[in-house]
Amino acid sequence: MADSVEQLISVPLQELPQRWRSASRAEEIARARALHDRDPDEYWAWAAGKQRWMRPWDEVRSGDLPEFRYFTGGLLNVADNCVDRWAEDPATADRAAVVWEGEPGDTRTVTYAELARETSALAAGLLELGIGKGDVVAIYLPNLVEAFTAIHACNRIGAIYTVLFSGFGKDAVTARLKVSGAKAVVVADASYRRGKLVPLLETLRTARPGLPDLGHVVVLDRTGRDLPLEAGEVSYADLVARHPEGTPAVPLEANDPAFLIFTSGTESTPKGVVHSVAGFLVGTWANAYWQAGLEQGDVYWVAADVGWLTFPIQAVIGGLACGTTIACYEGALDTPTKERFYEFCERHEVTQVLAAPTVLRMLRSFGEDLCAAHPLPHLKLITVQGEPLDAETFTWAGAHLDVPIVNAYGQTETGSTWTYPVTGVDALKAGSAGRPLPGHDCEIVDDDGLPVPAGTKGNLVITRPFPTLARTVWGDHERYLSAYFNQFPGRYNTKDEAVLDADGHLWVLGRADDVINVAAHRISTMEIEGVVTAHERVAEAAVVGVPDPTKGTVPIAFVTLLAGADADSVSAELIRRVGEELGGYARLAKVYPVTALPKTRTGKTMRRLLRDVLVEGAPRGDTSAMEDPGALDAVLTAVSAAR
Repeated sequence: MADSVEQLISVPLQELPQRWRSASRAEEIARARALHDRDPDEYWAWAAGKQRWMRPWDEVRSGDLPEFRYFTGGLLNVADNCVDRWAEDPATADRAAVVWEGEPGDTRTVTYAELARETSALAAGLLELGIGKGDVVAIYLPNLVEAFTAIHACNRIGAIYTVLFSGFGKDAVTARLKVSGAKAVVVADASYRRGKLVPLLETLRTARPGLPDLGHVVVLDRTGRDLPLEAGEVSYADLVARHPEGTPAVPLEANDPAFLIFTSGTESTPKGVVHSVAGFLVGTWANAYWQAGLEQGDVYWVAADVGWLTFPIQAVIGGLACGTTIACYEGALDTPTKERFYEFCERHEVTQVLAAPTVLRMLRSFGEDLCAAHPLPHLKLITVQGEPLDAETFTWAGAHLDVPIVNAYGQTETGSTWTYPVTGVDALKAGSAGRPLPGHDCEIVDDDGLPVPAGTKGNLVITRPFPTLARTVWGDHERYLSAYFNQFPGRYNTKDEAVLDADGHLWVLGRADDVINVAAHRISTMEIEGVVTAHERVAEAAVVGVPDPTKGTVPIAFVTLLAGADADSVSAELIRRVGEELGGYARLAKVYPVTALPKTRTGKTMRRLLRDVLVEGAPRGDTSAMEDPGALDAVLTAVSAAR
């Protein structure tokens, strides 16, 4: 095993200071773990019992991987659980459900009672348009209050919602709407991003001629421009105003499809995975409850795009199911100034933040002085997910923000993050994803499917079902079976490499297909990134493998540096360090210092584009999900200048 992995998993446990501990939560998670140890289904019955059912289930679970069902025979409604039950309770009806801020600085606060009224009215409006149970409705919105109402309006009537990134271009939108067969789209005329308008309605209109199933477009006037509507379009405001009486929440069977989301990747046909009604509700409630440690009076900011599954999990479904107040921000976190993140937390008295690790790296790159100028006394927790968290960023954030940093792991297909240190209870390790939560079991196995010992890298597989695990691929169940269950029958293949340490903590090293073969030596690019990001002048890094006539493949690093760093000396030092710590075979062939790395709005670095630039000279894949096109320009410039 490479020394870097040995060093990684030898990180000592960091016991929580007393001020971060919760005795009541420790007792509760101990009971939950005891339920799991007896029978994981007992734990899921406990979690399901926290929801409001219209008819109780007949059995907790039937079947096993890959064909399984949860809470069969039970009837409930997600909108009823996330909105209605809080709006009906006098103690919570006037509690803020969503505290929203737009990039230009406009704000809106919506109580649970107000959210219930608007959601119900919009649901009635969708019924007026002929949308009903089982129909697909696409949500093509930025982070707005209306993203909450549109999703729960669908939940209310049993329509299946699919969320599209507001940064998607015509081709990406067309492909997803065509595959899903969406009958309606809820879209904003535009959104604000880095001080500019992103023309969503215009993009949808250019896509619409190729979408024969799309019958209705509900247009939200986000910018106040009052654009003229075209055939088949209806005003969101008018549709809501026409139905003040609303419509009742319909009972849905626990395993009915609720949510269709498309995974990212390089496959030509978008792959839409399907999550169930009760499974997604129960699992996301538990996810938000344990990961964020939500309590009365909290303001939980999910600093992610609504198009990233994290937002429905933690905010729209899981967060509201916990009855908490969700903070929601529309724009870029560094616009108009680098203080925006801190200012948002201050203005709305945010208590918990969920973000991608890249947000913490961004704050680190902004410097300690800016952090010191904004002490954030209300903040209690930052939790991250989406990419591996490096130890340097973990340590910096914990020290300078003075809150626990909880690192979680999950996937689009798992429908939740399922392994992390429980907030207020579990000891932390810099970069580790903690231990699996109750109700979840996993193994690390070799390529033959045999378990490997602690400390040994292998394939991360899930060994038993759980409620939020995707049930199928939309319209192609065979694709679901072949994609996730062929290599290791009876186990779900995450396609990630991981290692368990001696304390039972899980370390996710990255995609198994990011393993490169250098002169017959296999090594994960994430291992190399771990050495690169450990350099004190490196803010973040991405390592990719490119073809080499002698070695087969060689690793190349792209890095962003902290202010004042000398690019040439840091590059030379990185090449030396990687060779010394991992061996000469892993030595970096080249280091490209750049001003920014291309990322999606979820904060994931688009390594595929970096590889395209090196091998093809330009990106060959879809770039519509990119957060800042200027980052790709910076990469192209750096590579061109070095040739």
